[in-house]
Amino acid sequence: MDGHQNGAPPSEHWAEIGELQVRYLDWGGDGAPLLALHGLASTAHWYDIVAPLLRDRYRTIAPDQRGHGQTTAAPSGYDWRTLSDDLARLLDHVGLDKVSVMGHSWGGNVATNFAANHPSRVERLIMIDGGFLDWTLFPDATWESFSHRVRPRDVTGNRNEFLDRLRNQMGVIWNSEIERIVQTMVYEDDKGQIQDILRAENHTQVIRAMWDEPASTTLPRIECPTLVVPAGPTPERAGTDFAEARRRMVEAAASSLKNGRVYWVPETIHDIGYHKPQELAQVIGDFLSEG
Repeated sequence: MDGHQNGAPPSEHWAEIGELQVRYLDWGGDGAPLLALHGLASTAHWYDIVAPLLRDRYRTIAPDQRGHGQTTAAPSGYDWRTLSDDLARLLDHVGLDKVSVMGHSWGGNVATNFAANHPSRVERLIMIDGGFLDWTLFPDATWESFSHRVRPRDVTGNRNEFLDRLRNQMGVIWNSEIERIVQTMVYEDDKGQIQDILRAENHTQVIRAMWDEPASTTLPRIECPTLVVPAGPTPERAGTDFAEARRRMVEAAASSLKNGRVYWVPETIHDIGYHKPQELAQVIGDFLSEG
């Protein structure tokens, strides 16, 4: 499916925010504003398939976050407070006082911290298979074991090898639109090898923030209505230790939120927006349209 078939592609804009040149996409329209935050080592283009499905009701704005995509790869500032302040200043630039926010994966963590740190700026919050990863729920967790669990993904090889690996991982859902999107997250070095745009040293700062201030310290501070949208395991993963750990984390997140609920998207992958964009858009739209 080509997200651009649902209307014109998003417009591209830039905002000067302190040391950063922030690149963001804007799908436009007259609907209520919706800030969309991508995951770790991803880009704003993760929303290219989902955002057009919301366009008739919401104006989706998605930045490349600090160190990602085409935004400045700052050497520091990957703590929750600075990332939250980046978003507040982006909204100031765009001229928006209050928005609903959704975040995928690590973007869910950024979204929850933005809601906690700038409560007056967030109307509603959606955590898309993210924001609830919490090392405190893993038995005998150490920094070494946690940092290994969330280490940078394998992007070795040339462009064809990189794409072949992802094509094999995603199987039947792979299409030309996903192939285009995943290539916005990487670059080709002078030896023809694919590398993550997010630098390893900045990735380390990100996961340090996740360790120092886990979800259990952030979620209880959130006041706004919040929807957790976890990916239900595929049949081959159901009942595994990993699936059970995720279930516990989702339950812990829901119980920590003052005004939260959960919608499990059944039998899908972490990148719900690639696999089941229509269902995800429906869930998002239904939640945002409530009172």
